[in-house]
Amino acid sequence: MAKLTTSKKKAEPKSDFGLPEERKYPMPDAAHARNAKARASQMERQGKLTGSDKKKIDAKADRILKKK
Repeated sequence: MAKLTTSKKKAEPKSDFGLPEERKYPMPDAAHARNAKARASQMERQGKLTGSDKKKIDAKADRILKKK
């Protein structure tokens, strides 16, 4: 997985995030999409992420992963 620095994250368009309004769960490539799905599952189990937000993240990640 390519390193996503703070400056690169800030330069990413909102459409590259699983939660664009919060600029969380960046997904510029397939590796980040897989990671976002895993982290979203962890956060949902811990009660730090709602089920609807997890669905948004998973849907975005699935679209990116199917492009490959």
